[in-house]
Amino acid sequence: MVLIAHLSDPHLGPLPAVAPRELVSKRLFGYLNWRSNRGRVYDNAVLDALVADMRAMAPDHVAVTGDLANLGLAAEFDNARHWLLTLGPPETVTVVPGNHDAYVPGAFAVLNRVWRPFMTGDEPGGPDFPFVRQRGPLALIGVSTAVATPPLMATGTVGEEQAAVLGEVLADIGRDRLVRVVLIHHSPIAGSTPWHRRLTDAPRVRDVIARHGAELVLHGHNHRFSVASLAGPNGPVPVVGAAAASLRPGEDRTGGSYNLLSIEESAGAPSIELIERRFMPDGSVETAAGERLTG
Repeated sequence: MVLIAHLSDPHLGPLPAVAPRELVSKRLFGYLNWRSNRGRVYDNAVLDALVADMRAMAPDHVAVTGDLANLGLAAEFDNARHWLLTLGPPETVTVVPGNHDAYVPGAFAVLNRVWRPFMTGDEPGGPDFPFVRQRGPLALIGVSTAVATPPLMATGTVGEEQAAVLGEVLADIGRDRLVRVVLIHHSPIAGSTPWHRRLTDAPRVRDVIARHGAELVLHGHNHRFSVASLAGPNGPVPVVGAAAASLRPGEDRTGGSYNLLSIEESAGAPSIELIERRFMPDGSVETAAGERLTG
């Protein structure tokens, strides 16, 4: 049995010092939003409590599906790297970037360098994305949807080239009978998010899964826990979304959470069980949901 912890969208704060020249871009909108709203609803104390609970669960691997940063600042990427190291070494922590990480043109290149140890596949000289990390019976497949977008937009795109390689990777790993776990920031589920926050080529991703299959898809971006499925060649493929991990509970929202997925090999499809561990208004972390996804 392998235990995966899945966190997403920690939106690590506080913001580092921002030079005025760095705000002459989309960052100005994000900065004002942080000062007026986001800085009050994202709380490092919530994230710290979840991480402490996660450590107690002793997962074999930690998957982080994006939006560690807020404005795509170089200092945010350095801070996020230090935070990632508190979760574990790069061998046991895998990251894919989100739209806030690639907030403006040029940000992706910086994060790709700073977070590289957490986003490197096992094959030397392999593609940046999708990358593949084999951990026991699992093949963790990191897909990037992180692209810079105009103000007020939070879309993601996989792209034709990356999608084609993803199809090849899924087919090859499927023949090896490994448990294929796709990590992606934006949800590929149709209608799961407003138009300005969608995965622009979600139909392409759904088609790749339908043709080549996967055993599990983990995503973030929507800031809420969710369970859905995609059509696969051998039946439904579970798709699990993680809440924003640092979200403070309020009158109109639940607190942040993370997911634990127990994956056990079997003669046919693997047995996958899911629980959501949520930060409660009293400061405790409790199991808020759970179900068997397969097997």
